[in-house]
Amino acid sequence: MRIRATVAAVSGALALSALSVPVSQASSPSFALTRAAATPVISKVVVNSGKPIVLGTTATKKVTVSVTASHSSGIEDALSYIWRGRDSNPNLYDFGFHPDGKRAKCKAANTTTSTCTLTITVDPGYLWNTNATTWRVYAGAWGKDGAFTEKDTFSSVRFQRLSRLTVNASPEPVKKGSTITVTGKLDRANWDTRKYAGYASQSVKLQFRKKNSSAYTTVKTVKGSNTGTLKTTVKAVEDGYWRWSFAGTASTPAVNATGDFVDVK
Repeated sequence: MRIRATVAAVSGALALSALSVPVSQASSPSFALTRAAATPVISKVVVNSGKPIVLGTTATKKVTVSVTASHSSGIEDALSYIWRGRDSNPNLYDFGFHPDGKRAKCKAANTTTSTCTLTITVDPGYLWNTNATTWRVYAGAWGKDGAFTEKDTFSSVRFQRLSRLTVNASPEPVKKGSTITVTGKLDRANWDTRKYAGYASQSVKLQFRKKNSSAYTTVKTVKGSNTGTLKTTVKAVEDGYWRWSFAGTASTPAVNATGDFVDVK
């Protein structure tokens, strides 16, 4: 992968250029790189335990990346970046997040195979709403004899904008057979403004859990307003908890409101 760090920050954010030195030279082990005939084989790369990277408006998140690789000499080190390209051409790089440290922590499974772990700090301050999409994952690995291999796009990981959901069921207490009004709001992180904003026109489930039960059941589905607000009415039947439940979208994770208990007299 041919990149050059043109803008760097403590957070690990990088602006990337398609020209200049190999990334491996910027973060390589102390020994010289070689291109041996038999290069290491990367078999697995796991980012954030296989889950999307969900970010709010300001708080950074430390993401763990593990690279599993094999070589006849053993594995000395590994490297991984999370990056976005300007288009589908893998030779054009735009922006990425790099590891916090220069060396990975490698644990050998046997004499030839190791899993190397790195930590990448992701900062929403570098993101725009359009970045809530699929990012590419670069991976490289060094054998103990200096042999090196790399792949620009070994796998991918999705970035999502943190969602929040509130609920209020009233009146409390309520007479059996009377009407309960359930309101709430669905919002999510806006990386353009660094604030939270209502998630417009989303379908959200209203769910109920009986007082002595551990399971919620869906009562109805309600579509939110253009500001993310939710409102509906139900009949009071028995004591229990009311909540809103959002299934999520590609750019926004699923979220459940904390249940609001209503005492039915």
